[in-house]
Amino acid sequence: MTRIVVVGDLMTDTVARATLPLARGSDTPATVTMHGGGSGANIAAWLAVEGSEVAFVGRRGADIAGRNRDMELMGYGVDARLVMDPERPTGTCVVMVTHKGDHTLLSDPGANAALSRDDLPEDLFTPGAHLHLSGYTLINASSRPAALAALSLAHDADMSVSVDGASAAPLERMGAEPFLEFTNGAHLLVVNEAQAHVLTGREEPAQAARVLTAWYPEVVVKLGPDGALYANGRPEPAHAPAPALDRAVDGTGGGDAFCAGFLQPWLDKKPPYEALVNGCRLASSARSLVGPRPVL
Repeated sequence: MTRIVVVGDLMTDTVARATLPLARGSDTPATVTMHGGGSGANIAAWLAVEGSEVAFVGRRGADIAGRNRDMELMGYGVDARLVMDPERPTGTCVVMVTHKGDHTLLSDPGANAALSRDDLPEDLFTPGAHLHLSGYTLINASSRPAALAALSLAHDADMSVSVDGASAAPLERMGAEPFLEFTNGAHLLVVNEAQAHVLTGREEPAQAARVLTAWYPEVVVKLGPDGALYANGRPEPAHAPAPALDRAVDGTGGGDAFCAGFLQPWLDKKPPYEALVNGCRLASSARSLVGPRPVL
């Protein structure tokens, strides 16, 4: 089995699930819970519970939250390579979930922003392994040198590489051209509809995917409740539907779970449709849970 090295963000998520429509400027009843988060760490956690051999490289604060996040990852079976930041707190994200399951994020990267080239354990970058780079690490200007160093180390070790698009708003602030330039050479790009639109200007996901294959040999576009599609330059992308879900409890982490579910079959050279189905299965599992990670 291919060892997967995830370089990315680690967060504590405060999830507020509204039970009624939001009353702007006033109070709305909600259930508030705390969870381990961060897109890169979430992907690593889902990979580990699915049986993958996975290491996660990131940075945490010297606080209780950081220690808890470290222990959680180890509990999932992740080889957690977390550098402790003596000055910055562990990253924090406030997740506001409406009564319909839609979510909005307010994030403070904290220690994630200080991830550096020196934080990357070179023993993980070996031939035959795979690097998955969280888009957040690349988009954040402070951690970008570490992201670029990880890509360089993976290239030098002849590792396969996948990247994700993080989130549409910060991706748009960064700009499509720099992102495409920085990730040139990656074998696989995983984005959602909004991120694909930011990178290509195309509204229709299949068209956006075809455009992106000019930059990446293989592209996956997540379509939420409509499943996902895969393109590799052939005329028609492969499409897999999402499993039926009575009600989405919390969409946070659904895209991360999809990425984890897709990666292992893809690395095992399974047919793209099979990898898409597995990704959609795991995404639906995540959407049925509160918080972005599997339940231990």
